[in-house]
Amino acid sequence: MALLVDLIKLLDDTLSPQLFKDYCPNGLQVEGASEVNKIVLGVTACQSLIDAAIERKADAILVHHGYFWRNEMAQLVGMKKERIKSLLINDISLIAYHLPLDVHPLYGNNVQLAQRLGISVDGGLEPDNPRSVGSFGCLAQSMSGDSLASHIEKVLGRKPLHIAPERGDVQREITQVAWCTGGAQSYIEKAVALGVDAYITGEVSEATVHTAREMGIHFFAAGHHATERYGVQALGKMLAEKMGVITEFVDIDNPV
Repeated sequence: MALLVDLIKLLDDTLSPQLFKDYCPNGLQVEGASEVNKIVLGVTACQSLIDAAIERKADAILVHHGYFWRNEMAQLVGMKKERIKSLLINDISLIAYHLPLDVHPLYGNNVQLAQRLGISVDGGLEPDNPRSVGSFGCLAQSMSGDSLASHIEKVLGRKPLHIAPERGDVQREITQVAWCTGGAQSYIEKAVALGVDAYITGEVSEATVHTAREMGIHFFAAGHHATERYGVQALGKMLAEKMGVITEFVDIDNPV
Protein backbone atom coordinates (compact mmCIF):
# COMPACT_ATOMS: atom_id res chain seq x y z
CA MET A 1 0.00 0.00 0.00
CA ALA A 2 1.27 3.47 -0.89
CA LEU A 3 -0.07 6.99 -0.83
CA LEU A 4 -0.94 8.32 -4.27
CA VAL A 5 1.02 11.52 -3.58
CA ASP A 6 4.16 9.50 -2.75
CA LEU A 7 3.71 7.35 -5.84
CA ILE A 8 3.49 10.37 -8.12
CA LYS A 9 6.51 11.97 -6.46
CA LEU A 10 8.63 8.87 -7.09
CA LEU A 11 7.51 8.71 -10.73
CA ASP A 12 8.12 12.42 -11.30
CA ASP A 13 11.52 12.25 -9.61
CA THR A 14 12.43 9.24 -11.76
CA LEU A 15 11.18 10.46 -15.15
CA SER A 16 11.67 14.26 -14.79
CA PRO A 17 8.67 15.27 -16.93
CA GLN A 18 9.41 18.98 -16.35
CA LEU A 19 12.36 18.67 -18.74
CA PHE A 20 10.15 17.80 -21.72
CA LYS A 21 7.98 19.84 -24.05
CA ASP A 22 5.38 17.15 -24.68
CA TYR A 23 2.09 16.74 -26.53
CA CYS A 24 0.15 15.98 -23.34
CA PRO A 25 0.40 16.43 -19.56
CA ASN A 26 2.68 13.91 -17.86
CA GLY A 27 2.00 12.46 -14.42
CA LEU A 28 -1.35 12.33 -12.64
CA GLN A 29 -4.10 13.04 -15.20
CA VAL A 30 -7.19 11.89 -13.26
CA GLU A 31 -7.13 11.72 -9.46
CA GLY A 32 -8.62 8.71 -7.71
CA ALA A 33 -8.19 7.10 -4.30
CA SER A 34 -5.57 8.60 -1.98
CA GLU A 35 -4.18 5.13 -1.19
CA VAL A 36 -2.92 2.76 -3.87
CA ASN A 37 -2.58 -0.99 -3.44
CA LYS A 38 -2.92 -2.27 -7.01
CA ILE A 39 -1.94 -0.67 -10.31
CA VAL A 40 -2.95 -1.91 -13.74
CA LEU A 41 -0.30 -1.20 -16.37
CA GLY A 42 -1.04 -0.74 -20.07
CA VAL A 43 0.04 0.99 -23.26
CA THR A 44 -3.07 3.11 -23.86
CA ALA A 45 -5.87 4.17 -21.51
CA CYS A 46 -8.66 2.82 -23.70
CA GLN A 47 -12.03 1.75 -22.29
CA SER A 48 -11.02 -1.92 -22.40
CA LEU A 49 -8.05 -1.22 -20.13
CA ILE A 50 -10.23 0.78 -17.74
CA ASP A 51 -12.74 -2.10 -17.65
CA ALA A 52 -9.89 -4.52 -16.89
CA ALA A 53 -8.74 -2.27 -14.05
CA ILE A 54 -12.26 -2.14 -12.60
CA GLU A 55 -12.55 -5.92 -12.83
CA ARG A 56 -9.22 -6.31 -11.01
CA LYS A 57 -10.20 -3.74 -8.36
CA ALA A 58 -7.21 -1.58 -9.17
CA ASP A 59 -6.69 1.79 -7.52
CA ALA A 60 -4.70 3.28 -10.39
CA ILE A 61 -3.84 2.82 -14.06
CA LEU A 62 -0.36 3.61 -15.37
CA VAL A 63 0.01 4.02 -19.13
CA HIS A 64 2.19 5.48 -21.87
CA HIS A 65 -0.72 6.99 -23.81
CA GLY A 66 -3.10 8.89 -21.57
CA TYR A 67 -5.50 11.76 -22.26
CA PHE A 68 -5.66 15.52 -22.92
CA TRP A 69 -3.50 15.60 -26.03
CA ARG A 70 -2.59 18.85 -27.74
CA ASN A 71 -5.34 19.90 -30.19
CA GLU A 72 -7.68 17.31 -28.70
CA MET A 73 -11.30 18.33 -28.25
CA ALA A 74 -11.68 19.72 -24.71
CA GLN A 75 -15.33 18.76 -24.14
CA LEU A 76 -16.10 15.70 -22.02
CA VAL A 77 -18.57 14.09 -24.40
CA GLY A 78 -19.03 10.73 -26.10
CA MET A 79 -16.15 8.28 -25.75
CA LYS A 80 -14.12 10.71 -23.65
CA LYS A 81 -16.99 11.22 -21.22
CA GLU A 82 -17.46 7.47 -20.77
CA ARG A 83 -13.76 6.91 -20.06
CA ILE A 84 -13.51 9.71 -17.50
CA LYS A 85 -16.82 8.69 -15.92
CA SER A 86 -15.59 5.12 -15.46
CA LEU A 87 -12.45 6.34 -13.72
CA LEU A 88 -14.25 8.79 -11.41
CA ILE A 89 -17.09 6.46 -10.41
CA ASN A 90 -14.60 3.75 -9.48
CA ASP A 91 -12.12 6.15 -7.81
CA ILE A 92 -9.29 5.03 -10.11
CA SER A 93 -6.37 7.34 -10.81
CA LEU A 94 -4.98 7.66 -14.31
CA ILE A 95 -1.22 8.22 -14.51
CA ALA A 96 0.50 8.69 -17.87
CA TYR A 97 4.02 9.42 -19.07
CA HIS A 98 4.69 9.94 -22.76
CA LEU A 99 8.10 11.27 -23.92
CA PRO A 100 9.69 10.92 -20.46
CA LEU A 101 8.96 7.20 -20.60
CA ASP A 102 10.24 6.86 -24.16
CA VAL A 103 13.70 8.24 -23.40
CA HIS A 104 14.51 7.10 -19.85
CA PRO A 105 17.89 5.30 -19.89
CA LEU A 106 16.69 2.46 -17.65
CA TYR A 107 12.91 2.19 -17.89
CA GLY A 108 12.33 3.81 -21.29
CA ASN A 109 10.55 2.17 -24.20
CA ASN A 110 13.60 2.53 -26.43
CA VAL A 111 16.12 0.94 -24.08
CA GLN A 112 13.68 -1.80 -23.09
CA LEU A 113 13.06 -2.66 -26.75
CA ALA A 114 16.81 -2.72 -27.40
CA GLN A 115 17.35 -5.16 -24.55
CA ARG A 116 14.80 -7.55 -25.99
CA LEU A 117 16.15 -7.32 -29.53
CA GLY A 118 19.77 -7.65 -28.42
CA ILE A 119 20.90 -4.22 -29.63
CA SER A 120 23.56 -2.18 -27.83
CA VAL A 121 22.69 1.43 -27.01
CA ASP A 122 25.60 3.50 -28.32
CA GLY A 123 24.02 6.94 -28.61
CA GLY A 124 20.99 9.02 -29.48
CA LEU A 125 19.23 9.23 -32.81
CA GLU A 126 19.62 12.99 -32.42
CA PRO A 127 23.28 13.20 -31.25
CA ASP A 128 23.06 16.84 -30.14
CA ASN A 129 19.88 16.32 -28.11
CA PRO A 130 20.45 14.99 -24.55
CA ARG A 131 16.82 13.85 -24.50
CA SER A 132 16.76 12.23 -27.93
CA VAL A 133 13.68 10.07 -28.29
CA GLY A 134 15.51 7.48 -30.41
CA SER A 135 18.80 5.61 -30.24
CA PHE A 136 21.38 3.81 -32.34
CA GLY A 137 23.61 0.82 -31.68
CA CYS A 138 24.77 -2.55 -32.95
CA LEU A 139 23.20 -5.98 -33.22
CA ALA A 140 24.87 -8.77 -31.28
CA GLN A 141 25.68 -10.29 -34.67
CA SER A 142 25.20 -9.17 -38.25
CA MET A 143 22.21 -10.55 -40.14
CA SER A 144 20.27 -10.13 -43.35
CA GLY A 145 17.15 -8.02 -43.58
CA ASP A 146 14.94 -11.10 -43.70
CA SER A 147 16.69 -12.57 -40.67
CA LEU A 148 16.20 -9.36 -38.68
CA ALA A 149 12.53 -9.30 -39.65
CA SER A 150 12.16 -12.88 -38.37
CA HIS A 151 14.00 -11.97 -35.17
CA ILE A 152 11.70 -9.00 -34.54
CA GLU A 153 8.65 -11.17 -35.16
CA LYS A 154 9.88 -13.82 -32.73
CA VAL A 155 10.59 -11.27 -29.98
CA LEU A 156 7.48 -9.08 -30.38
CA GLY A 157 5.04 -11.75 -31.49
CA ARG A 158 4.08 -9.73 -34.56
CA LYS A 159 5.39 -9.76 -38.11
CA PRO A 160 6.95 -6.40 -39.01
CA LEU A 161 6.64 -4.64 -42.33
CA HIS A 162 10.12 -4.82 -43.89
CA ILE A 163 11.12 -2.46 -46.69
CA ALA A 164 14.49 -3.34 -48.23
CA PRO A 165 16.75 -0.80 -49.97
CA GLU A 166 16.92 -0.72 -53.75
CA ARG A 167 20.03 1.46 -54.05
CA GLY A 168 23.51 1.30 -52.55
CA ASP A 169 25.00 -1.94 -51.24
CA VAL A 170 21.73 -3.85 -51.08
CA GLN A 171 23.47 -7.14 -50.20
CA ARG A 172 25.24 -5.72 -47.14
CA GLU A 173 24.24 -7.41 -43.89
CA ILE A 174 22.79 -5.35 -41.08
CA THR A 175 25.12 -4.52 -38.20
CA GLN A 176 24.30 -0.97 -37.10
CA VAL A 177 20.69 -0.11 -36.29
CA ALA A 178 18.77 3.00 -35.24
CA TRP A 179 15.33 2.79 -33.67
CA CYS A 180 12.57 4.82 -32.08
CA THR A 181 9.46 3.19 -30.68
CA GLY A 182 5.95 4.30 -31.61
CA GLY A 183 5.05 6.58 -34.49
CA ALA A 184 8.51 7.79 -35.46
CA GLN A 185 8.64 6.87 -39.14
CA SER A 186 9.50 10.48 -40.00
CA TYR A 187 12.85 10.02 -38.24
CA ILE A 188 14.12 7.67 -40.94
CA GLU A 189 16.28 10.40 -42.47
CA LYS A 190 17.94 10.95 -39.09
CA ALA A 191 18.87 7.26 -39.19
CA VAL A 192 20.21 7.65 -42.73
CA ALA A 193 22.34 10.60 -41.58
CA LEU A 194 23.92 8.39 -38.92
CA GLY A 195 24.98 5.89 -41.59
CA VAL A 196 23.28 2.88 -40.00
CA ASP A 197 22.12 -0.15 -41.98
CA ALA A 198 18.54 -0.30 -40.69
CA TYR A 199 15.88 1.73 -38.91
CA ILE A 200 13.19 0.21 -36.66
CA THR A 201 10.07 2.03 -35.48
CA GLY A 202 6.42 1.32 -34.87
CA GLU A 203 4.51 2.83 -37.78
CA VAL A 204 4.96 3.56 -41.46
CA SER A 205 3.78 6.29 -43.85
CA GLU A 206 3.48 6.10 -47.61
CA ALA A 207 6.55 8.26 -48.10
CA THR A 208 8.67 6.13 -45.76
CA VAL A 209 8.72 3.28 -48.26
CA HIS A 210 10.28 5.41 -50.98
CA THR A 211 12.79 6.94 -48.56
CA ALA A 212 14.03 3.52 -47.47
CA ARG A 213 14.27 2.20 -51.01
CA GLU A 214 16.06 5.25 -52.40
CA MET A 215 18.36 6.06 -49.48
CA GLY A 216 19.75 2.57 -49.07
CA ILE A 217 18.44 1.61 -45.64
CA HIS A 218 16.36 -1.29 -44.35
CA PHE A 219 13.15 -0.12 -42.69
CA PHE A 220 11.04 -2.09 -40.22
CA ALA A 221 7.61 -1.02 -38.98
CA ALA A 222 7.16 -3.33 -36.00
CA GLY A 223 3.93 -1.87 -34.56
CA HIS A 224 3.30 1.24 -32.45
CA HIS A 225 1.69 -0.81 -29.69
CA ALA A 226 4.09 -3.74 -29.99
CA THR A 227 7.20 -1.60 -29.60
CA GLU A 228 5.85 0.35 -26.61
CA ARG A 229 4.71 -2.44 -24.29
CA TYR A 230 7.90 -2.70 -22.29
CA GLY A 231 8.66 0.66 -20.69
CA VAL A 232 5.54 0.71 -18.56
CA GLN A 233 6.24 -2.86 -17.43
CA ALA A 234 9.76 -1.92 -16.32
CA LEU A 235 8.37 1.11 -14.51
CA GLY A 236 5.74 -1.06 -12.83
CA LYS A 237 8.39 -3.48 -11.59
CA MET A 238 10.27 -0.57 -10.04
CA LEU A 239 7.12 0.65 -8.28
CA ALA A 240 6.40 -2.83 -6.92
CA GLU A 241 9.91 -3.08 -5.49
CA LYS A 242 10.16 0.44 -4.05
CA MET A 243 6.56 1.17 -3.02
CA GLY A 244 5.23 -2.28 -2.17
CA VAL A 245 2.27 -2.02 -4.56
CA ILE A 246 0.85 -4.80 -6.72
CA THR A 247 1.25 -4.22 -10.46
CA GLU A 248 -0.27 -6.15 -13.36
CA PHE A 249 0.29 -5.52 -17.07
CA VAL A 250 -2.82 -5.95 -19.21
CA ASP A 251 -2.09 -6.17 -22.92
CA ILE A 252 -5.05 -4.80 -24.89
CA ASP A 253 -3.99 -5.97 -28.34
CA ASN A 254 -3.66 -3.38 -31.09
CA PRO A 255 -2.48 -4.36 -34.59
CA VAL A 256 -1.16 -0.86 -35.38
